[in-house]
Amino acid sequence: WGVKPAPRTSIAGLEPYVLRYWETEFPQLRPDKGKSGQRLYKKKDLDHILRIKQLLYEEGYTISGAKKKMSGGQGRDVEDVIETAKKELREILEILK
Repeated sequence: WGVKPAPRTSIAGLEPYVLRYWETEFPQLRPDKGKSGQRLYKKKDLDHILRIKQLLYEEGYTISGAKKKMSGGQGRDVEDVIETAKKELREILEILK
């Protein structure tokens, strides 16, 4: 009886404040709102959410890089290029040892 229902965002495993922030950063993420103002996510919204989550949490993109990737741009900002260069240089160093 005292059990609180799981938030509807449990499918994506994200807190509601994260989704609200992403809505301000990613123009692709614009869920409809019901009469009470509650967000109504459709399949395309969920697809966008899961893609953004993958870019940020799994692939290590910055918000800026993820925005570029989602908008069809290169998706690589200066930080991404530096991290890739560091990784490649470490690999070269290991080969040379």
